[in-house]
Amino acid sequence: MANKEEVFVGSIDQGTTSSRFLIFDKQGEPVATHQEEFTQIYPNPGWHEHDPEEIVRSVENCIAGALKIFEKDGHSKDSIKAIGITNQRETTVVWDTTTGKALHNAIVWTDTRTAAIARELKAQEGSDGVMDICGEPISSYPSATKLLWLLKNVDEVRKVYEAGNLAFGTIDTWLTYKLNGGPDKNVFVSDPTNASRTMFMDIRKLEYSDKMLKFLSYEFDLKKVHMPKIVRSADKEAYGKISSGPLQGFPIMGCLGDQSAALVGQKGFEAGSAKNTYGTGCFLLYNTGDKPIISTHGLLTTVAYDFGKPVYALEGSIAVAGSGVKFLMNNLGFSEASHKITELAESVPDNGGLVFVTAFSGLFAPYWIDDAHGTMFGITHHTERGHIARATLEAVCFQTKAILDAMGKDSGHDLKELAVDGGMSNSDLCMQTQADLVGIPIIRPKMRETTALGAAIAAGFASGVWETFDELKSVNTQGQTTYEAKIDRPAAKKMFGRWERAVNMSKGWLAEEEESQGHTENAEKIKASLGEGGSKVNE
Repeated sequence: MANKEEVFVGSIDQGTTSSRFLIFDKQGEPVATHQEEFTQIYPNPGWHEHDPEEIVRSVENCIAGALKIFEKDGHSKDSIKAIGITNQRETTVVWDTTTGKALHNAIVWTDTRTAAIARELKAQEGSDGVMDICGEPISSYPSATKLLWLLKNVDEVRKVYEAGNLAFGTIDTWLTYKLNGGPDKNVFVSDPTNASRTMFMDIRKLEYSDKMLKFLSYEFDLKKVHMPKIVRSADKEAYGKISSGPLQGFPIMGCLGDQSAALVGQKGFEAGSAKNTYGTGCFLLYNTGDKPIISTHGLLTTVAYDFGKPVYALEGSIAVAGSGVKFLMNNLGFSEASHKITELAESVPDNGGLVFVTAFSGLFAPYWIDDAHGTMFGITHHTERGHIARATLEAVCFQTKAILDAMGKDSGHDLKELAVDGGMSNSDLCMQTQADLVGIPIIRPKMRETTALGAAIAAGFASGVWETFDELKSVNTQGQTTYEAKIDRPAAKKMFGRWERAVNMSKGWLAEEEESQGHTENAEKIKASLGEGGSKVNE
């Protein structure tokens, strides 16, 4: 029989490749979980899309699946006090406010089709002041350029925009809207951790910036687009209630973008604390307290959470982490299981001189190189699959080292330790390599569902399950693993120097490709305009 005094919090974890629903007890332990992968759509090289409706269905399926396990174990769903949401950020959805139906596949945060738009925005007057307002550099990464691409290239989107019925949102907004029943209830909100990833929000005021909307208007008046109301990350009323399914009527009380959720789940509540999540991508957040620090070394300024007053963070984003492992598995046939990639990497004593710059979507922080492509350097007859596997893991560690160096410069303080989570943190080799490169302790908790836990904490604060940060001090502290550096600093410096050389050599691939494509298209146009004799005239 279930204890009548049991208290639980549900957590929707909507990620890049899968959705999950977890139920946590008051000690922060997951007692039930269900996961479902969904379709990854790659229409063209560099393009990455999701079906927005499939995402909603996957979340609903996960809620039903986890609840079935929860009740089978003797718990009552009435003991679930609130639900939190954490989500992939920047991924952009647009829909018709009159029907509630998505107008196009969601453009995923990793998508690089907007690189040309980003370059045009960088060339505009006032581009040098963007970072100070929104905390983000102009790139293909934020949601703003994705919205502009949809407006410019999709007729149906433009038609709904011209009718004044176009709604824009990131995945948190889309999920909350749909789980509440769509246009009938019209719960249309976003929290500051997600809104700060769009480029539309003033990072200090936590409201949409007229200056940014004007700067980004490009060929369209973005003030005509319906944008969600920005509300606190923990709120009793703002996120509404689930409208159907086994948890119908249950309140949603918290929302955090996935990387902010991981910082909260790692209990990074004090200024100076930091975490790194090794997921599909890799994201390092450094708590800077109640004042934003605008980076001058290639980092983003973001909202860490808002539980009554905003707390800020510096962030370094790496596009390829776990997705690099999947690349070896799916594209190169190295293995059918991710842990086998670590075993393959361990089959060689070092990388054999191989460096793999995994710039499949360009390079993110602190480099922000849109025109890089994935490149390997140092291939010889000695190179084997183990070296490639090892270099893939090391690529994430090298970029993390570059981000930590930038954070030290921006904040004026070197980090003392780094909390880690995410799928790749399961690799002892990867975590030891990380410790060797950065020279500080790497701390891995036993329970690594910290992103989902962070969303549960947000909802738990709003519902009164937890009331103070002190109540969470003992949560998820047992069984942690600490990795200390095992190589000397000169050796680490030499390894990192080779990586930096490889990064510099990887620049320009996409730009050259686009330029070449442009020349080809121009030649075809000239030929068509001159007719069949055109080539002879040129000769």
